[in-house]
Amino acid sequence: MGGALQWGNLTDTEIKDILLVEDYVTKDDVAKFEVAAKQHYESLIDVLLQQKVITSELVGQAIAEFYSVPFADLNARPPTRENILKIPEEVAKKLHVVVFEVEDNTVVVATDNPSDSGIKSGLIEVLKTDSIKLNYAPTQAIETTFVAYRKSLETRFSKIIQSEGRVAPEIIDEIFDDAFTFRASDIHLEPREKEVVVRFRIDGVLHDAGRIEKSVYEAIVNRIKVLGHIRTDKHFDALDGTIHWEKKDAIVDMRISIVPLLDGEKIVIRLLSSYVKGLSLSDLGLSTQDQETVSATAKKPFGMILASGPTGAGKTTTMYAILEILNHPEVNITTIEDPVEYHLTGANQIQVNADTKLTFARGLRSIVRQDPNIILVGEIRDMETAEIAVNAALTGHLLLSSFHSNDAATTIPRMLNMGIEPFLLASTLELVVSQRLVRRICETCRYGVSMTLKDLTAKFPEANRFFPAATMTMYKSKGCNACGNTGYLGRIAIFEIIRITKEIEEAILKQSTAAEIWRIAEGQGSKSLFEDGVEKVKSGITDIDELLRVAAPPEDIPKTHEKSAKAS
Repeated sequence: MGGALQWGNLTDTEIKDILLVEDYVTKDDVAKFEVAAKQHYESLIDVLLQQKVITSELVGQAIAEFYSVPFADLNARPPTRENILKIPEEVAKKLHVVVFEVEDNTVVVATDNPSDSGIKSGLIEVLKTDSIKLNYAPTQAIETTFVAYRKSLETRFSKIIQSEGRVAPEIIDEIFDDAFTFRASDIHLEPREKEVVVRFRIDGVLHDAGRIEKSVYEAIVNRIKVLGHIRTDKHFDALDGTIHWEKKDAIVDMRISIVPLLDGEKIVIRLLSSYVKGLSLSDLGLSTQDQETVSATAKKPFGMILASGPTGAGKTTTMYAILEILNHPEVNITTIEDPVEYHLTGANQIQVNADTKLTFARGLRSIVRQDPNIILVGEIRDMETAEIAVNAALTGHLLLSSFHSNDAATTIPRMLNMGIEPFLLASTLELVVSQRLVRRICETCRYGVSMTLKDLTAKFPEANRFFPAATMTMYKSKGCNACGNTGYLGRIAIFEIIRITKEIEEAILKQSTAAEIWRIAEGQGSKSLFEDGVEKVKSGITDIDELLRVAAPPEDIPKTHEKSAKAS
């Protein structure tokens, strides 16, 4: 979701010149990444940000220096709701301004265009003072604060219904707009006896967003069916469809699922990202060692890499991060997915279509005939797809796919149970990545707390296996405007990786159990999901409550912790 970052009225070329003059980037950086920007039809600044040559904060700082004003970092120090509301919504959106803070009798206002002489004069009457100081802030950072002006969904629904206008389309637009604003991955419309509950899934957790009067719900259902190209005369079948929704410069593809309940038709809408840019293995949460393992395996000319985990664990994102490493003009990448969640420039992407009988197996068979270098199969669901995938990996293709299993070790016996010959799996499988998503602690309102081993043991009895110190610093968050007072902002993955070594190949040939395979992998340095999560807890990326929500401590005492316990 979302388009290129905006920095006010400055063009890409002007920002490039500012960064060069202020020595934030070198001429070599610009020359190198201008080529990549043209190849991928992206702005140079976006590419520099994606490649971590520079950060958005440093770009903002450079532009502020250009305007000779201070930089207002609205992400690190979000303005309070009280300060935001000092400027009426219409004025704030027209001038692109927000009150950053109040210093004594001076009002500090953040704007993306400090050179506009009309801003101060336009705010004197509103703020009842002429002591106004302008700071620079990027466009998106300012627009993010405008969420403070939003009234509740229910208030907006009531106003729409009372106006007796285009009720269903307007209510749907408000729901979509809020879902986009609050970074929701799913919208749930759940009919109850007397009302319909609207819920958003944000960072993997459902939140109530509002309620709709039951009397208008049928019109809303029919409108969504029309948008999703679904027959409106079917009310007792499970139905699927897609919506292509545009908001300003953002394009969002939505996948619709409708099922009949006793109180009406329940709708779940999944928001899919339109373009994938700048995905890196470190951004996903892979440790340095695991990044090296994945990168080295991905650069092999053939073989199979599997990402395992439940639905919504981020498997597709991981596979696309790997494709980003491999995406060069000289290679042919073809994918078959259901649905196509990301669009990758330069890749040939196929959407599974049940109506035309284009299944994973049939599509994959056709893809292999076209002899691509790299194949991504959205999911291995059945024996036929598994056989074709293994044969493709055996005949000179690098194949990536996802697979449903609880952990990395269980993936191997499950593939064998599907009917894959052990010798074929042993000779093609290169890497298994299992993962879960945990919420990140909001960095804006994060703070450290001293916690004892006794406190942790109260949360889970095995705490001493992973936290040997009697007292340690942990991190929590208060909740703020930046994170919607949830204390969490965004998600990161915890990983469990098994590299297929000779020892594990032998275990596959013997059809060893998952426990036996994991013991070998652990002896070779693999960490469990929980162990990887513990490292992220210690680093302050997430907290222990969140880790325990998505992963359980391994039953066997990890060898790494046995060693540390003996050493202490």
